[in-house]
Amino acid sequence: MKNAPTILITGASGFTGQHACQHFVQKGFHVIAVVRTHHFNLTRVKVCKCNVIDKCEVTALISKEQPDFVLHLAGLNSVAASWADPDQSIEANVLSTLYLLEAIRKESPNTRIVVAGSALQHDFIQDGHPPHPYSLSKSMQMIIAESWASLYQLNVIMAKPSNLIGPGNSNGVCSVIARKIVQMEENQQMAGKLYLNDLSIQRDFLDVRDVITAYDLLLHSGEIGKVYEIGSGNSHSLEEIVTHMKNLTKINITVEAKENRNNENKVKMTIKDIKALGWTSTRSLHSSLSDTLNYYRNRPLEQ
Repeated sequence: MKNAPTILITGASGFTGQHACQHFVQKGFHVIAVVRTHHFNLTRVKVCKCNVIDKCEVTALISKEQPDFVLHLAGLNSVAASWADPDQSIEANVLSTLYLLEAIRKESPNTRIVVAGSALQHDFIQDGHPPHPYSLSKSMQMIIAESWASLYQLNVIMAKPSNLIGPGNSNGVCSVIARKIVQMEENQQMAGKLYLNDLSIQRDFLDVRDVITAYDLLLHSGEIGKVYEIGSGNSHSLEEIVTHMKNLTKINITVEAKENRNNENKVKMTIKDIKALGWTSTRSLHSSLSDTLNYYRNRPLEQ
């Protein structure tokens, strides 16, 4: 009887990582959840503590586990934190990727790897300098991943996901709004105010559970060395998001927002390549936002 395939997931305790662990457990994989310090209580996974910016620890982990697949989700994803501590973003997003790919090259060269980038990564040739250190770090991460696929013929596929939403603890804007609404509901307030940035900013929002099915598909069928953009294919303004969430609560909410703070343009995802593999998003914006609110309604809120 053939053994179940092994998938190693870095950043397993994070928002996307926890959904990934659940997905691959349900698909019958042997799941190795790589975490650094956070408590992790998902069942049916093997938890391995590893500091992904420690080259020796990463090499030892890959040498021991010999995974069939790796989903690299570990890193820092905060623009604000990258301004305050840029070297930490570079370490978490760039060095972790370099050490992981080098460990796979030396210890498990047949492993297939998906490296998860960001919608905020930057094209240096077309767009010049990146707008913030976070963008720089994710752009460098993708350059390394593409280069190792080319230079060393590693089985690396790159993913560029849009803004992920859905149930789970996240620092994304939809979760920030959901937490505020639930706080008002818990305190039995009949009205409240949300303070937000420019409501006209456009983003492509995708349910985190849909991006996991895309990662699964890429691990099995993605073209080596290729970058796949993954999104819903539709852009929504922050004002639309607020309107949807207002309709999901009885609280009377008013919004105070800054206008044209960054003069940002509409962000468009090109998802034809991932759709050509047979993938499509399955969850509507409304259902994802409803699941986000219900997640916070069903857990204790931090005071």
